Amino acid sequence: KDIESLIKKKIPDAKVIIKDLVGDNNHFSAEIVSKEFNGKTRLEQHKMVYNSLSEELKEDLHALSIKTMEKK
Repeated sequence: KDIESLIKKKIPDAKVIIKDLVGDNNHFSAEIVSKEFNGKTRLEQHKMVYNSLSEELKEDLHALSIKTMEKK
């Protein structure tokens, strides 16, 4: 499954940039910008992203580094 699609399914306005960190399709970084993050703590923002990927993380991803930002 596509990580970006999974995130956008739960956070529709998100701008998402995914990078494969080591070329093995298991270690990724994700930068996500969304208005839905406005007013939320960094922890709450990260939980939103992890919740959108919960099944994918359990089965396919080994590591995911997340950076979230509020959209002004």
